[in-house]
Amino acid sequence: GVRNVGTYRVQIKGPRKLGLFINYLQGGRDHVERNNRAGKPTPVAIVMGTDPVIGLVSVSRVQADMDELAVAGGLRGEAVQVVRCQTVDLEVPATAEVVIEGIIRANELENEGPFGEYTGYMGPAAMSYVVDVTCITHRNQPIVQAFLSQMPPSESGCIRSIGRESTLLKHLKEDLRLPVRDVHLLEHSGAAAYLVISIKKTHPVQPRTVMFAAWAYAPQFGKFTVVVDDDIDVRDSDDVNWALSFRVQPEHDAFIMSGTAAVSLDPSQAAVEVRQEESTRRVSSKLGIDATRKHKFPPLALPPREHLARVRQEWKKYGFHD
Repeated sequence: GVRNVGTYRVQIKGPRKLGLFINYLQGGRDHVERNNRAGKPTPVAIVMGTDPVIGLVSVSRVQADMDELAVAGGLRGEAVQVVRCQTVDLEVPATAEVVIEGIIRANELENEGPFGEYTGYMGPAAMSYVVDVTCITHRNQPIVQAFLSQMPPSESGCIRSIGRESTLLKHLKEDLRLPVRDVHLLEHSGAAAYLVISIKKTHPVQPRTVMFAAWAYAPQFGKFTVVVDDDIDVRDSDDVNWALSFRVQPEHDAFIMSGTAAVSLDPSQAAVEVRQEESTRRVSSKLGIDATRKHKFPPLALPPREHLARVRQEWKKYGFHD
């Protein structure tokens, strides 16, 4: 009786048969497994071509008791209009171009994949869910819209980073009231493996506190997690790498946390012949780096801010183009 909206990979296996892969830390899997324990099939509707904000929330880490379509309505400033499917007891956005309705077989898995994945590598094959298609509806001359998972940086990494960052920032800043200024999941890491957090530090243990809080909220993110001061722009790689270069003493400011959740589909976790459902692919470690200042630093070797601003303002007067 609870709706889940997610973006999951689907393999066409026949005219009325699909393979469906949902990773072990994604919300849809919890729904299917609850039904499996009760011996019940799970209804599913695969939707293409909706309002873009629905795609955004589908890859965001929305808390389990919150309806993703309601979140989409909040973001767009107007409720998402829905219609009921024809063969399953589900609602789908009324703006959909194509809807594939079906039933996920209870307690039945089949070989699925491999697919090209957001990591830039082929994702491993897996024993995944089986969907029996019950109905397909579509508009006249429908537009099949998708975002591709491919070599990063990619559009899938971009859209995931936007959704994941916003929910993580809200959790750290508003729910836990930590002095966090901004968070960034780098597109180059598939918006998963590399996390940078900026804070206004008032206590020496805050960088690690923030790391632990982020890892608890999103266990599979931040294989590499860097905490920087609030004068560092987390979206500027030059800024972040400068902080790593000159605000870190590796012996004291870096640590490894073992026994943590792995980044899903991470090819460094296991050899290619190890299947996705194997437990060894689920456990990994994390590297935390405190790249904040721990003592008083010398002044920056830069001209005063007002001089820099004046140069930018008068750039064309000097004969330079934008």
